Amino acid sequence: MRRRAFLAMAALVPALTWFQPAAAIAETQQLRIAQQFGIAYLPLIVAKERKLIEKQAAANGVPDLKVEWLRLSGAAAMNDSLISGGLDFATAGIAPAILTWDKTRGKVDITLIASLGSMPNILTTNNPNVKTIKDFTEKDRIALPSVKVGFQPIVLQMAAEKTFGQYDKLDNLTVSLPHPDATAAILSGTGGITAHFTSPPFMEQQLESGKAHAVLNSYDVLGGPHTFNVVYATRKFATDNPKTVNAFVAALDEANAWIKANPKDAAQLYIAEEKSKLDPAFVERIIRDPQINFTTTPQQVEAFADFEYRVGLIKQKPTWKELFQPGLHSKSGS
Repeated sequence: MRRRAFLAMAALVPALTWFQPAAAIAETQQLRIAQQFGIAYLPLIVAKERKLIEKQAAANGVPDLKVEWLRLSGAAAMNDSLISGGLDFATAGIAPAILTWDKTRGKVDITLIASLGSMPNILTTNNPNVKTIKDFTEKDRIALPSVKVGFQPIVLQMAAEKTFGQYDKLDNLTVSLPHPDATAAILSGTGGITAHFTSPPFMEQQLESGKAHAVLNSYDVLGGPHTFNVVYATRKFATDNPKTVNAFVAALDEANAWIKANPKDAAQLYIAEEKSKLDPAFVERIIRDPQINFTTTPQQVEAFADFEYRVGLIKQKPTWKELFQPGLHSKSGS
């Protein structure tokens, strides 16, 4: 009997030897991340330049992780690449990310990985007659990166609902235009664009020029600081690669701490990465703005979900924990 037991155990050794390496290599060896343009993506720039994701991955048991960085503009391109398998982590505003979460439920299924930070977006205008959104007329045109479904148009709808009792009251005044083009139009006073709902550094460029003034701050609409952009992935990728996901969030946390401790160096990194002609001191002032908080913790996410559900943009109203992957649930999100 002892001999039989020994032989049985010996027979299992090859199987066990084979199984253990298979489990060890279950995590991905490559992470493909897409980012867009603007200071909101500074944590990703810092993580990239300082190799923080690779560092945290090694510490989390995923050695030799190769990180590939892609540049894509707009939620549509992000989603197409994510769904087709050409991308692992996508980035977008929190409002359109919630729309994507709802539309992919029961199909691809996405999960939000982390917030990139909380920062205000400001509606500016070069029309001296416009002091509040009540003053806009049919002659005005409000530039947005993407009408109706982008981050800025949804915040504008939230403001319109509070002001007019009609969320789509100003939709007919909005036009799609990239932030740089809209900024040029506001500063030059040409092209028929009289207002622009935008983010750093474009809003600061306009306001500091003296040619535009603020009409609306998104923090006022939401009643305080809110998440602006997020990173998201398919639920399958997040479930299959928990160590990689945890390492990525840890890398963002480390990047955020470094930005707060080194705003001058962070400004230089941003300018080099973006090949920007902005004054480093100008970028540093934006980074030091007390309204801007680079954090992975979601803020006011449920306020966006509540609005989108109420006006019929999404079919199910999620909590912030239903939107974000489990590794983030210990944070004090909202």
